[in-house]
Amino acid sequence: MNRFERWTLWLSAALSALTGIGLLWTKYFIQSDTEWAVINHPLQPVFLKAHILTTPVLAFALGLIATRHIWKHYRAGITRGRKSGIVAMLATVPMVLTGYLIQVVTHLGFLRLLAVAHIALGLLFTVKLILHQAIVRRAPGEVVVSREGSAGSGRRGKVRGQPAVASGD
Repeated sequence: MNRFERWTLWLSAALSALTGIGLLWTKYFIQSDTEWAVINHPLQPVFLKAHILTTPVLAFALGLIATRHIWKHYRAGITRGRKSGIVAMLATVPMVLTGYLIQVVTHLGFLRLLAVAHIALGLLFTVKLILHQAIVRRAPGEVVVSREGSAGSGRRGKVRGQPAVASGD
């Protein structure tokens, strides 16, 4: 990834996570002073609007790295960070879909289901993205491939003369 892609991804992911956690906190964990309150906390609409504005940037950032990072590393068989990267990417599509559906669905039961799924997928994505970065940063310069060792043979190949290491996640 180039610098622009990295900054766009990490800044949008951080803002999306922080605004999402803020919204989660103000909407579900804070009780309002009155039973007739429409919102639980004065910051709740701020977090909601900020989350709605920042998450499309995250979707854009993921689109930026889809071919040059995600697909390229997947096809090359790079194993370091593979599991965390795959889980983060598998959580992405339903996370985005539930986020959009929350804004248009009116049936309360389905809305609750979407909200729970969106929160769980958002937290999963955030944790796996951070874990993915920690695993990849653990041993800079080393690249692991599993092309030779697929089907569980345990062999690891080398890429560009770098030492092969075991998968970290």
